[in-house]
Amino acid sequence: MLDALITSKTRIKLLLKFFLNSENIGYLRNLENELGDNTNAIRVELNKLEDAGLLISFSKGNKKFFQSNKKHPLFPDINSILMKLTGLDQLISRVLNKVGDLKQVYLVGDLATGIESEIIDLILVGDIDREYFNSLVIKSEKYIHKKIRYVIFQLDEFESKKSKIIGENGLKIWENL
Repeated sequence: MLDALITSKTRIKLLLKFFLNSENIGYLRNLENELGDNTNAIRVELNKLEDAGLLISFSKGNKKFFQSNKKHPLFPDINSILMKLTGLDQLISRVLNKVGDLKQVYLVGDLATGIESEIIDLILVGDIDREYFNSLVIKSEKYIHKKIRYVIFQLDEFESKKSKIIGENGLKIWENL
C-alpha cells in the first residue's frame, strides 16, 4: 500500500528500517546486505532522507551510520503510518489491551529490524489468559492479513534473560506499569 504513495522501494525499506524502530542504526554496506538493494540506490535514498532532516548521521571509524531523527516534526506521523501499515496499531488496540495482566510487549524479527514481513513476531511479558489471547490473535490475523507468532514469559523469567530474549533489535511496542 505504501508503494502507491512512495515509488522507491528502497526508500520504503529504509523508512521501515529507521522509523518503525527508532533505535535502529545502519551503515551503507550493512544496509545493502540487509535490504538486498544495490549500494548506489541505498546511498541516493539515504542522502535524500538525510537532506530532508529525517535521518541523522554520525561517523565511527571509516563508516557513516544513519538513524532516524526523532526530533523531526514528521517523525511521529511517519511512525504512525508505518504502525498502521504493518498492522501493529490494530494489534495493540484490539488485542494487547484485553488479555489480562500483560506488562510489556516487544516486537522482534524482521519487522523490528525494518524489513517488511507478513509475520509479526512478538514477545509478551506477564500473566495472561493464553486461550483467550490465542482466540484474539486468530481474529486479528484475519483483520490485519498477517500471521502473528508469539512467546509468553512471566515477568521474573523475562527480566533474568531479557537481553538474550529480545536481542539487539527488539522494539518495545507496549507497556503497562
